[in-house]
Parts: sequence; structure tokens; C-alpha cells
Amino acid sequence: MRHKQLNSADVYCLAILTISLLLTGDFANADEAATQDRGVITVTERAKKLHQSCLVIDGHNDLPWAVRDKGGAFEKVDISKPQEDMHTDIPRLLEGGIGAQFWSVYVPVSTMTERSALSTTLEQMDLVEKMCERYPETFELAMNTDDIRRIRKEGKIASMMGVEGGHSIENSINILRQLYKKGARYMTLTHSKSLDWADSCTGEPTNGGLSPFGEEVVREMNRLGMLVDISHVSDDCMRHTLRITKAPVIFSHSSANGVADHPRNVPDDVLKLTAKNGGVVMVNFYTGFIDPSETEVNLRRYKYYLEMQEKYPDDEDKVDALMNKWKVAHPVDFTCTAHVLLDHIEHIIKVAGIDNVGLGSDYDGIPTLPKQLEDVSTYPVITQGLMDRGYSDEDIRKVLGENLMRAFKRAEQVAQEMKSDQ
Repeated sequence: MRHKQLNSADVYCLAILTISLLLTGDFANADEAATQDRGVITVTERAKKLHQSCLVIDGHNDLPWAVRDKGGAFEKVDISKPQEDMHTDIPRLLEGGIGAQFWSVYVPVSTMTERSALSTTLEQMDLVEKMCERYPETFELAMNTDDIRRIRKEGKIASMMGVEGGHSIENSINILRQLYKKGARYMTLTHSKSLDWADSCTGEPTNGGLSPFGEEVVREMNRLGMLVDISHVSDDCMRHTLRITKAPVIFSHSSANGVADHPRNVPDDVLKLTAKNGGVVMVNFYTGFIDPSETEVNLRRYKYYLEMQEKYPDDEDKVDALMNKWKVAHPVDFTCTAHVLLDHIEHIIKVAGIDNVGLGSDYDGIPTLPKQLEDVSTYPVITQGLMDRGYSDEDIRKVLGENLMRAFKRAEQVAQEMKSDQ
């Protein structure tokens, strides 16, 4: 399987740390306590019962791109059967008790230069629609919060689409509107490269956050009722967006910088601003983002990747093969456990509040996951882990999905208010 961090955007998320840490040699700031095995989390019957009664929502799953990578059709990748080389299939979704899922309709930033960003995004949206048509007993498209409640009550997984990167709209507000009409319910403002209207956390900053057009994009998303997703954007872009948005924002798959210092994570001052905004930080499960002890190996791997890209710019398959050899030659004893993810959730709660955190796994878009969170069947481990840390049933319901529902509902209300003011 070609993992997203090598063949597309998330690999660039280490760029900033590469420059700073390779220059300083400062790899010593890993939090050892966060990486120690604090024991296996045993899911109790009480936790299972609570979990089954919750509306569990995941903010980001890259299944559509994984299917595309394997042939682009559910006839070739039948997710009603176990898919051992993927994180997601229907049996494990049902085991994990997921109630609603934002399916990422990600397309690489390279489609910008190829002038195929929009067409490829539409293909990915069609793939999600085909998934719902092929497995109607399991999935149904949801367009609003009422749909989510209804679909889940019917025993199915409410399915929404999230556009991962503003490059998909090709600098057109009209295209943004068309994607919303087709079912996109959030858009990540950038992906791995800065746009001429928004700055990425791994791109050259050119806008001081957002350009005037970028501000217009945010306002139009507010008017539509489309959630503004500020994962992947620069810290300044986060702050700029939070200054001008009228509706709650989400971070569809980002974690806490206060636990793991990484440009893909959210700084504490932004966590506080997000709390004032009513937004939600949906924690990413990728060990390379959440576990500080993996920073060094990730940086060395990334440095080698850049060298191979420069040496073989037109041969992605060769670069992938060399990267696989590098990983075999540099084995890593991954120690990250579910406890580390819980540390991120708890840090966000302490800084922003219990109302401002959720789950955004990034399953099927990342190569390594914490122990006990290896695939979509494992969400009950989080429920048990929060119970073990003393959180109430009500608080756990918020983390698992109700926080996202509140923010989404408020975005719908803001859209109605803006339309009535026109």
C-alpha cells in the first residue's frame, strides 16, 4: 500500500521540523512518560454499553483515496469483506460502533499544476456516492445534522464528505458552492502547500494567514453552512480564520502541539481561541504527529525522502521502493500506545475545555497507529480510556461525537442567519 505521507501531502508536514531540528540537533524534547507502555486498556462491558449508546463521529478517513489507489472501484475492493491491508472495512466499522463519518475526498496538491484538482475531486465524491449505493444497508449520505441523527437511528453510518484542500476549488467561489451542493460539508483550507489565498503549515507563507480572497472563501463557507476546517494550515492562518469566521471551525484531523511539537498540531493559544469560537479539535491518530519519541526517525526518513525525490524526480515508483528499503534498514520499535492519544485529548480538554475536542483518526491515510488503535474497530478503547481517567458518561459522549454535532448545528444556524440578513 502506498501510504499517503510518502506519495502525497502529509509527508510535507515534517518540513518545518526538519529544518529547525536538523540545524539544532535538538531531538531531546520527547516526553518519555507519553511513550511508556502504561498497560493494556481492557474494554469492559460497561464501556461497550456506553459506547454503543453514543453517537461516535470521526472527522477524517481516507478510505476513498485508498480505494482509488487499489483500482478505484468497490467491485475491486469489496469493503463488505475484511481488507487486511487497509484500516477500514464494513465488519470493523460495525465492530467499532462508528455512527457518522466524514470521508475525505482528498486529491494531491500536484493536481493544481496538472489542472485536474476539480475533476479529480468530483471523481472522489462520486466514489463516496457509489459506496453508499453499493452498500445501502450500511451507509447513507447525510447533508445536515438532522440527517445524521435520523440515519444513525436507523442503524446505518451517516456519511459526509470533506474536501481536503482549497486547491480543489481552483480559486472559484462558484466551484465552492457547487461542491457544497454535491455534498461536501467541510473544506480544509489548505493541504501541504500554500495557496495564493491561504498559508499551509508546510508551505511558504505568503498571505499572513489569509488573503482578501481567502477571507471571502471563509465567509462564503459560513453562508453555505459548510464547516471551515483548519487542519493543515499555518498557525497564522488558524488565528486569521478564527478572527473572521462567524461559525465554529473544526480541525478535522489535528492534535495538540502542547503534547507533541509538530506543525500539524494546534498551539495552546489557538486552542483557547477555538474554545471562544465554539470549534472542535478532532485528534489525529498518526503516531508521527502525536508521539514525540518518533520525531527523530521521522525526520531522518523525511530527509532521505527529499534526497531521493531530488535524485529521481520523475520516478515515484523508484522513490517508493527506495523508501521501503530504507525502512527495512532502519527498523523502529514503535512504542506509541492509545494512552498517548488520550494524552492529546486530555491536554485539549485542559486548555480549551471538554466541549472542544473530538476524534479525527486519519485512518487509511497514515502508516503507523498507536497500539490498540490499529483500525476502525478500536474506538471503544478510547471510551474505556476516558472512563479510566475519570470522565463522566456525559463528557465521553461529547468527545466521541456530540461536540462535533453542536458545532455543525451552530454552523447551520449561522448560515440561516446570514441568509435572512441578505
